[in-house]
Order: sequence, then structure tokens, then C-alpha cells
Amino acid sequence: MEMMIILAAIIAVGTMGYGARMMRQNRSGNVKHAMTTSLSAFSFVLAGAFVFMLMGSPVFAAEAGTAAATAGASFGDGLKYVAAALSTGLATMGTGRAVGAVGSSAIGAVSEDSTILGKTLIFVGMAEGIAIYGMIISILILFV
Repeated sequence: MEMMIILAAIIAVGTMGYGARMMRQNRSGNVKHAMTTSLSAFSFVLAGAFVFMLMGSPVFAAEAGTAAATAGASFGDGLKYVAAALSTGLATMGTGRAVGAVGSSAIGAVSEDSTILGKTLIFVGMAEGIAIYGMIISILILFV
């Protein structure tokens, strides 16, 4: 838990330093808004970490010889869940990038010629298919 707090503090200090440098250089964009958003999110996560740390949730362990201790999840089960999360998460991030590029191009094309709306929707739908494929792979990993 302490390592997470240290890591979050390092990220926040780096973000604030970068934002301060951008403000000194008078870069375009709303850097103050970006820094405020980042700092408020960091503060919220830090407050939540302190609350959970102070609560001291009890952990009950089973004895080594009982059936409950031997019936627990194995290392392979843990890797299965990690693989399912990665396949869905990475596919969703790829979908976000693809839909962002294809969608903005489609809007530009439709603004010039409104008769090609159906064709552009097909391309956006193809980009959305990436997330569906990732979710199908996750379901196969978890249940097959």
C-alpha cells in the first residue's frame, strides 16, 4: 500500500512539474485545467487509499490442512483472469484509437458529401468490432 502511495506521489509531482513548465512557456491549451483535473484525481485516490489503510479490514486465513485451504484458486486461475482482463482492456483501447481516427475522418467526409453516410458508418462499425473480438476472447479464456 505504501508503494502505491509513493508511486502516485511521483506521478503527481511529475504531472505538476510538466504543467508548470508548459505554463511558463505559454503553450496553447488549458494547462491549468489539466493540472487541476490531475491533482484532484490524485487527491481522491490518495484519500481513498488512506481510508482503506485506516479501516484495517480483517483477513481470515484457513488452516493449512482444511479443505477450504486446498480448494482455493491456483496460480493458473489467477493468470486466466489477468489474460481475460488484458484481452478486453487492450482491445478496448485499440477500439478507442480506431474509432477516434475513423470517426473524425467520417465526419469530415460526410460534411463534404452527405450521400456517403452509410459507407462511413460501416467503417466505424468495423473499428467497433475490435472491442467485440477482445470480449469474445475474454469469454473463451474464462469459460472454456
